[in-house]
Amino acid sequence: MQKIGFAEALDSIVASDPRYQRDAYVFLRDALDFTTKQQKKIKGATVRHVAGPELLDGVRQYALKEFGPMVITVFSSWGIHCCEDIGHMVFNLIEAGIFGKTEEDSLEDFKNVYDFEEAFVKPFAPAKPTAVTPSPELPVPKSV
Repeated sequence: MQKIGFAEALDSIVASDPRYQRDAYVFLRDALDFTTKQQKKIKGATVRHVAGPELLDGVRQYALKEFGPMVITVFSSWGIHCCEDIGHMVFNLIEAGIFGKTEEDSLEDFKNVYDFEEAFVKPFAPAKPTAVTPSPELPVPKSV
């Protein structure tokens, strides 16, 4: 059996599951590469299988690096609204023979790992001003 290429696999995936844009799958492959490189830097060992939550953390880091405060907008245009969407994409790539999996891997690994608002909007939200309390050694003016 001839091994299918990434571009051909994406044609087939997008035709059978139009929920996610082609560019989202390209981003996901790049995010996996980013994640494995990060693991090599940290652990210094050969890269092993990347579990769902590890991949999601890599997706988060890579998306913030690539898109900054536009992550939610870009992801939304691709059909990605939560971690589980990324899981569906991963399993589409597994089914197409592009990504591999172990017996322990499941779609459940991608459910509610982090909230998109917390992960992608909060890092760019302006800091809330802290309330200023009067210093106890200063007299508080009396009203007239």
